[in-house]
Amino acid sequence: MTLDYSPPISMAVFQLPILSPEIPLRFPPKPLNFANHRGINFSRPLSAISDSRSGEPDSEFRNRMFILGMGFVGGIFAQQLKESDWVVSGTCRSDSKKKEWENRGIDLHLFSADSPQWSVLETVKDYTHLLISIPPLADIGDPMLRNVQLVRDKLSSGNLRWLCYLSSTSVYGDCGGAWVNEDHPPNPKTQSAKLRLAAEEGWLSLGRDLGVSTQILRLGGIYGPGRSAIDTLLKRERLSEGQKRRSSRKFTSRVHVEDICQALQAATEKPSSGEIYNIVDDDPAPREEVFEYALELIEKRWPGNIETKPFPFLYESREESSLRGEKRVCNEHVKSKLGVKLLYPSYKSGLQSIVEKMDNPF
Repeated sequence: MTLDYSPPISMAVFQLPILSPEIPLRFPPKPLNFANHRGINFSRPLSAISDSRSGEPDSEFRNRMFILGMGFVGGIFAQQLKESDWVVSGTCRSDSKKKEWENRGIDLHLFSADSPQWSVLETVKDYTHLLISIPPLADIGDPMLRNVQLVRDKLSSGNLRWLCYLSSTSVYGDCGGAWVNEDHPPNPKTQSAKLRLAAEEGWLSLGRDLGVSTQILRLGGIYGPGRSAIDTLLKRERLSEGQKRRSSRKFTSRVHVEDICQALQAATEKPSSGEIYNIVDDDPAPREEVFEYALELIEKRWPGNIETKPFPFLYESREESSLRGEKRVCNEHVKSKLGVKLLYPSYKSGLQSIVEKMDNPF
């Protein structure tokens, strides 16, 4: 496959710094011995680990993951880690979500991104691994980096040896439908994409200061059980204006949540200094094509329960979104560097898996 790049675009404000290929880590990398197979069921780590509420002191042999932002991705990854005897904790925004996770055996800390409770850092510094899954706020940016000096001071005296920031492929901007990889100069157009890129730079810089393994995962459009084209059709949900604009694009790079978790697994096994990975499948496709296929799967699984063309709103608003732009995102780096083999290389296999595991919704 030939990568057709557009000429580099100057990024005076959001240009990522040049990273040293050899940044000494404060802690030597330790293999975590995950089992790499379908379902992402991890094998037992180096030693038996107590429940996430044990409160026992940490040791160099115990793997402890703190997830800032227990959303769709963070929640699924947390459950997989817990089932593998990791110590897991993180943050959420509501008491109801906190109670829900307590019932699953994971204690969370309430955390408001618009007014961060910095006391959470006292807990974070006792963990060996930190996953940041909180999107930046409009006009503010990454909530944790608002007080980066405090974060640096707290974590420098802790046990952290690995951190990862979940970013977005939106940082590439409009590439005219060309294939882009991690070497392509970012050119974000939307405010949210610009803040994403600024957050990447901030976490990479902080990781260098702390001397820990720091990695950036740029995610495509995320889907999975309960959050897919199939779910949207079955719930008869109306698309947002942003979703309508995306439906007119020729290419959208997306990724199944299980493949994101698989990439996270691999990233913990292979610590690195400032690596960036695109996490997408092999099959960038227009949104309309994905919904057409989802409709076929529903009709095949539960024939006669849904109209052939029940949702004309899927095909409204055909204007191109010049801000998000056209691009096809390449994933060769995560395959070659981390050895990831996608569970769902196409939206077709991903949607088939979702519909096969669903109970009859009719």
